[in-house]
Amino acid sequence: MNAIADEDTIVVNRGKFTPKQLIAAAIFAPLATALAMAVPSIEIAWVMGVLMLTIYLFAFEVVGVDVAAVTVMVLLGLSTLLAPVMGLNQGLVDIKHLFDGFSSNAVMSIIAVMIIGAGLDKTGLMTKVAAFILQIGGTSERRIIPIISSTVGFISSFMQNVGAAALFLPVVSRISARSGLPMSRLLMPMGFCAILGGTVTMVGSSPLILLNDLILTSNRALPVEQQMETWGLFSVTPVGVALVATGIIYFVIAGRFVLPSKTTDEHVTAADPMQYFQDVYGVDYALAELVVSDDSGLIGKQLDEIESRYRIRVIASKRSGEESRIGAGTIARDTEIQAGMVLGVVSDPKDLETFINEFSLKRRKELRSFAESLSAAKAGVAEVVIPPGSGLIGKSACDLWMRKAYGMAMIGLHRNGETLREGDDIRNMPFVAGDTLVVHTGWDALARIEKDNNFVVVTTEYPHEEARPHKILPALFFFGVALFLVLFTDLRLSVALLTGAMGMILSGVLNIEEAYKSVSWKTVFLLASLIPLGLAVETSGTAKWIAEQTLHVVGDMPTWVIQAVVAGLATFFTLVMSNVGATVLLVPLAVNIAIGIGADPAVFALTVAIATSNSFLIPTHQVNALIMGPAGYRVPDFMKAGGIMTVLFLVVMMVMMSLVF
Repeated sequence: MNAIADEDTIVVNRGKFTPKQLIAAAIFAPLATALAMAVPSIEIAWVMGVLMLTIYLFAFEVVGVDVAAVTVMVLLGLSTLLAPVMGLNQGLVDIKHLFDGFSSNAVMSIIAVMIIGAGLDKTGLMTKVAAFILQIGGTSERRIIPIISSTVGFISSFMQNVGAAALFLPVVSRISARSGLPMSRLLMPMGFCAILGGTVTMVGSSPLILLNDLILTSNRALPVEQQMETWGLFSVTPVGVALVATGIIYFVIAGRFVLPSKTTDEHVTAADPMQYFQDVYGVDYALAELVVSDDSGLIGKQLDEIESRYRIRVIASKRSGEESRIGAGTIARDTEIQAGMVLGVVSDPKDLETFINEFSLKRRKELRSFAESLSAAKAGVAEVVIPPGSGLIGKSACDLWMRKAYGMAMIGLHRNGETLREGDDIRNMPFVAGDTLVVHTGWDALARIEKDNNFVVVTTEYPHEEARPHKILPALFFFGVALFLVLFTDLRLSVALLTGAMGMILSGVLNIEEAYKSVSWKTVFLLASLIPLGLAVETSGTAKWIAEQTLHVVGDMPTWVIQAVVAGLATFFTLVMSNVGATVLLVPLAVNIAIGIGADPAVFALTVAIATSNSFLIPTHQVNALIMGPAGYRVPDFMKAGGIMTVLFLVVMMVMMSLVF
């Protein structure tokens, strides 16, 4: 589940501003100035200026979001030095707490859960989960999205939503590789439903966990007749289930309009054209999955009889009721073809069509039996050279039984400036020094061949993954330990998850280098750098002033309007500060407003706690930051899909709360 952010760094105009960015800057600058002049203190004025700058940098992608976040953090730090010039007694953020984000509970939890997810993926468990989902949903986006989203939504109702999203990230990666669907079409529905799932129970998100404590604190200052009852574990479930269902329906219906279609290099399908080999060697091969019919003339023949004659190469086979046979030690040239057998074949498209017609074979529209094993993540075409001194010189591919012995199916031989192909008797040609073999092979086999002095592997850019299925028990054990500590103890979330992560490392599921690589450092820096901004917004009085001014304007309006405004305020604050901070700030205000207008203060408090999960517009939420890199999302992608989701969230929440409470 490597989601290293650097792979998706966006180069924005090479230091130049676009007309759109310049126009936006011309609007934001006077707006920030006007707001600064309207606030009651110089501290709030500067914080509002930094806040507007952050929104501008995020919304118009002047720089990458992680760069923007770090820049804002540095500016807040410099305010300590420039305080006298800025008219301040001290910096906007205490310099001692400027880097607290890097040791925060949220950031450490994200790091830990990424490592846990990588460990589970290393054992092959996530591949099996992906295969199961594909078995149910096929390769249809409209069927896969509800399955993934509802599963993650359910999981996140009992654990932190970022944890649920991170655990399913490798599953979605596998599904993308096997189905051919871009990650960008799958990760946003999954991520949004992970956030929505946090509203299903009172332990699904930090604001809801915190809410009952805030209610008890507020009760101390209230008369007995106005005191509020705390909420039960499933009190919020009807609202949460409706929100999750809304998210799923939204993406099923509108997904094709709001979701970007971006394909990263990591997530290409096995059927992608081999442009490099076509350009260099003239090898234009297609990958196909063929089914041998009961009356096919192919039955009873051996591979050696047909491959050269029909210029095809069988790289995988599967008999009915048996496991797939792919790679070293499996397929030999004397393999006999049987009725119902499925063949994985590479061939020139024209030769392939001739072969299919000759033997009345059925070609599947997409890979099914070999979708995982022949995906670009597991296998592909490579270049291998026979060096001087190789023990294979003078021997042919047939002599060596190369496909069976090494897991390499030779589809081309380049010698003396000429490329020979299947059908040119290349498998019976004795090798000479300098021969370049164009082969289809599994990446695990290629990794072994790299260590063999008889070959020089030219292709180096391929996934060097070492699956560890024998480590599945310790991986599940430490995942279970982490989950138990999260659900049934009061241990800090980060410590509970780090227990599982360290267990993965110490038990050998992952080594330390693999653990480091599994962490999306872009996500870490993005979230950690924004935490000081949230601290500045809260400690300077900016958040309280904005809330008071807003509520003062709507004070005489109907109860439902005021409740909706409270929800809108909570939505805004959770975009620029932590959802916990927004909840702590707004719950007391909401309670006092509710009492003042004769409404139920507990319902208003719950409104705040649910609305702080409404974080879809920009990638400041932990889940959004997590999925941004692997899917190649940009801020406008979140604003497009998240803008509609934000409105739907508020509408459905308000309707359900009016019906339930």
